[in-house]
Amino acid sequence: MKHQILQSPDFGMLDIVFEQAGEQIVSEAGAMVGQDSAVQMETNMRGGLGSALKRKMLGGESLFQNTFTASGPGERLQIAPPTEGDIMHVKLDASTGPMMVQSSGYLASTPGVNLDTKWGGAKGFFSGAGMFLIKAEGQGDLWISSYGAIHRVDVGYPNTPGANGYTVDTGHILAFSAGVDYTVTKVGGLKSLLASGEGLVAKFHGQGQVYLMTRNPGAMAAFIFPYRPVQSN
Repeated sequence: MKHQILQSPDFGMLDIVFEQAGEQIVSEAGAMVGQDSAVQMETNMRGGLGSALKRKMLGGESLFQNTFTASGPGERLQIAPPTEGDIMHVKLDASTGPMMVQSSGYLASTPGVNLDTKWGGAKGFFSGAGMFLIKAEGQGDLWISSYGAIHRVDVGYPNTPGANGYTVDTGHILAFSAGVDYTVTKVGGLKSLLASGEGLVAKFHGQGQVYLMTRNPGAMAAFIFPYRPVQSN
């Protein structure tokens, strides 16, 4: 199949053109924007009830997922995330290993990619990515989505910005590869923690890729909170 990302990074939409009958794409429920009428859609709980409930209760993902199957070459499918922002393609295989994605970051994948919910430890509570992460592994194509644009940082490679590790504001973590890990800490002293506006940060180390969101959903919610309608008594 062929794919391209349209309207990126503001209002990203994934455009798929199937090249032969039987090719499939799996996506989150409600992600479909449009499709060729001949494309077949089936809704199911991938991995069975137990795996689906685990992803729903722990990872925050939809209980059901949609599988789109081409009936012939040249058929088209468009899918998009629920919020405005970017989409990025990640190729998974044995050399890349699994990808850890925050709960709202998964958009779609090919059937060879398996999804599971992984305990992120107590540090996950403070990292902004959540206590549980979606673990995507296997062989195939994975598409992740963000609020805002997506910026990739190569950590632990010579002559890169992340050669000696990389520090990320916890609200901007989207995904990271299996070769990196992180510790959660404050930027400076107590004064910096309380007054700098930065709060906690995640310090990534190891070797692999970290994907950042250029916008922080929590910061956006805090920004619009004072403007919400309030009913007076």
